[in-house]
Amino acid sequence: MGVIKIIKQVVKIGGSLFPNYAINLAEKLKNTGSVIILGGGEFANLIRKYDDDINFSEETNHWTAIDCMDIIAKLVNDKVDSTKLAYSIEEVNAISDEGFTPIFVVSEFLKREDPFECTWDVTSDSIAAYVSHILNANLLIVTNVNGIYTQEPEEPGSTFISKIDATKLLTFQESSIDVMLPSLLLEFGSDCYVVNGKYPERVLSLIDDTINDYNFDYTQIIGD
Repeated sequence: MGVIKIIKQVVKIGGSLFPNYAINLAEKLKNTGSVIILGGGEFANLIRKYDDDINFSEETNHWTAIDCMDIIAKLVNDKVDSTKLAYSIEEVNAISDEGFTPIFVVSEFLKREDPFECTWDVTSDSIAAYVSHILNANLLIVTNVNGIYTQEPEEPGSTFISKIDATKLLTFQESSIDVMLPSLLLEFGSDCYVVNGKYPERVLSLIDDTINDYNFDYTQIIGD
């Protein structure tokens, strides 16, 4: 008998969606085989701002930004009855097996694994990619825009991209994902989806095989 795959996908919910959109989506992910990772949002952005002014060490920036992810994880979990906090891969699987949606509080796990150098190029996107690789799970990056654009969406002439190779994405100066993610997708040989979390039904369409409504914008990043 084959091993039943408990976690089907890692859903990274961007801090830009906190609080209301993030809480709503976390509720909607009940019974979908998902593990949730939260971005650091405005808390992490404040550290970036202070770093611009004061110039903290890269190690301190890195770990305090991850602490911000933990804070938002705990706040979202407080508002959703169907989630539980997980502090290790083992707890992620155990919580999912109990019928709850695990929200991964990643700091302790990352300190044990220490897979990344300390740089602003690594954010919750890359962390989610690493976790999805460990779990052999799909990856969804859920943000406050529809996906990847040729430049900032509000910029004149900005064009939406529905599918892009990670190699091509490496040439972008900035996008709605972090700088390190394309390299990790290439290293792991995996794809991911970038989708707008203001519309939970879009996220559910990408993770539920029984839903075939893809009449909306999202970006598939090809890493294999």
